[in-house]
Amino acid sequence: MNIGILGGGQLGLMLALAGFPLGHRFVFLDPKADAPAGRVAPLIHGDWDDTARLDELAAQVDCITFDFENVPVATLEHLAGKIPVMPPAQALATTQDRLHEKQLFRKLDIATPSFIAVDSLETLRAGLAQTGYPAVLKTRRMGYDGKGQAMIRTAEDVESAWQAVGGSPLLLEGFVDFELEASIIAVRGRDGQTAYYPLVRNTHRDGILRLSRAPLRAPELQQKAEATAALVLDALDYTGVLTIEFFIVGDTLVANEIAPRVHNSGHWTIEAARTSQFENHLRALLDWPLGSTEAVGEVAMLNCIGQEPDPVAIAAVPGARLHSYGKAPQPGRKLGHVTVWANDVNTLEHRIGQLLPLVDPDGAQA
Repeated sequence: MNIGILGGGQLGLMLALAGFPLGHRFVFLDPKADAPAGRVAPLIHGDWDDTARLDELAAQVDCITFDFENVPVATLEHLAGKIPVMPPAQALATTQDRLHEKQLFRKLDIATPSFIAVDSLETLRAGLAQTGYPAVLKTRRMGYDGKGQAMIRTAEDVESAWQAVGGSPLLLEGFVDFELEASIIAVRGRDGQTAYYPLVRNTHRDGILRLSRAPLRAPELQQKAEATAALVLDALDYTGVLTIEFFIVGDTLVANEIAPRVHNSGHWTIEAARTSQFENHLRALLDWPLGSTEAVGEVAMLNCIGQEPDPVAIAAVPGARLHSYGKAPQPGRKLGHVTVWANDVNTLEHRIGQLLPLVDPDGAQA
């Protein structure tokens, strides 16, 4: 099959790498001429609203997906009139707006932080009277890796938070005093068949994912996460991989965000799941049977932020593998990731300790 992908970043790159052994071919469209996926497959350079380039893509492929949730919904709607597009445009419309996302959680009776739409300094102050302190002020759209967010710890922070992210539609969320952050990677086929990967424990710093460990062995939480994901997948009439990020408070899962795509916290599945999230996304698009999501052993994923580690030093750590995205170094930019595998938790923790100084010399805490 010929598969079109909107977005040529590292996620699109890894989708193609998963699809080549299965006999699939790929064509990408991206506003950036130097997008990483252009190293492995044809790349059409064009803006999201360039209908001529969109039509050029549609003419070359059998179906289209995306690796970036900020693609305009109008782009998907234009293409959907010509060719199958998955996940559907309506799912993207819901998940790329934090207010609509939270409203979906509430509609489905899924626990989520308290939230209030904010459009002025006055409504922000009124909202804080309901959420209390601390709270988080977020842009409704385009925020990722901690961008577009401001913490409000006391009344003295209100105006500075407004200055930091005001000027666009906002969402105020009550702060959740969580014990752990976790995510579940779920996949739903065209026929409604679903599969779920084990919960992943995530560690963030400065809003950016630094370290993921899998599997999180908590059967009751796993069951709750799968039930939550099933509700969301069905409500969105979804096809493909979808990720839900949670805060864990005791035995409660509090849904934070949805990512309508393959996800950073699922990169471990390349080396340590029977079927990677990338292959299962392709299987779902093409109406193939979904592959096993079973984890094999203990695994961690460490992001390479701002600079790439020495590949020789990474290779010297048993069970470690570097994935470079081919991007120019830039502060706060994800340039690659390292997965590390072991038979048992103690060995895994030892190997993480070896890798942290190489991947994150500034000192990410495990």
